[in-house]
Amino acid sequence: MLHLSLLQLDLRWENHEANRQHIETMLQSASQTDVIVLPEMFTTGFSMNPAPLAEEMHGRTMQWMKGLAAQHQALVMGSIIIMEDEQYYNRFVAMGPEGLVTTYDKRHCFRMAGEHEHYEPGQKRVVFSYKGWRICPQICYDLRFPVWSRTHSGPDGPDYDLLVYVANWPSPRVAHWDALLKARAIENQAFVVGVNRVGVDGSSWNYPGHSVALDPLGKVLVQGDDQEALLLATFDLEQIRAYRTKFPVWKDADKVE
Repeated sequence: MLHLSLLQLDLRWENHEANRQHIETMLQSASQTDVIVLPEMFTTGFSMNPAPLAEEMHGRTMQWMKGLAAQHQALVMGSIIIMEDEQYYNRFVAMGPEGLVTTYDKRHCFRMAGEHEHYEPGQKRVVFSYKGWRICPQICYDLRFPVWSRTHSGPDGPDYDLLVYVANWPSPRVAHWDALLKARAIENQAFVVGVNRVGVDGSSWNYPGHSVALDPLGKVLVQGDDQEALLLATFDLEQIRAYRTKFPVWKDADKVE
């Protein structure tokens, strides 16, 4: 079993410390968990002002994430603004109790907000292992591109069990968010988590929440509304193994380059 805590937050605009403190407060009521999932750009909101906000990989938020992971003995995941080699990245960080597990840079920058003008796109799809689970991290706009998130199947089946999206997905397109997350679960026969923010950001965009945990059949296990919430979900690895054995759609999947 994998126990997850999904934090659907009203992010404080471009305020690292306030967001870190708010997350700590939200987690005070958390029960024992294996994974804590935070939204996209959880220290700042979806800002196109990276220069004064970006941190380096050994920066304050990375150290804070390590401390949080150690405190809760859980994997902490979410994206932050990172500067590396004089470039800015919307970077997904997975931090375990013992330190950094992996990172993933957002592949599809949201051009309608000008993200592609401020941040470098990632070049590598990532799958990593934690407590026997193979996890594929993705960020917000990546959700619209099914080829990027498609499982790569080999003789032993698909290469991941859990697909995680962290997001700042606005209210006008919430129906797309709901539908596409279900589609990703069904087509990949995988558990899917989508963690979105709520509230209004500094660019006057309103966010609807609708954070969700889905099973491999697309069934909603837990879903938030438009208010802040700590959502709890439990996934069973045997369920996905049994389903992929009984209904092996993956054996007939088109090859993905």
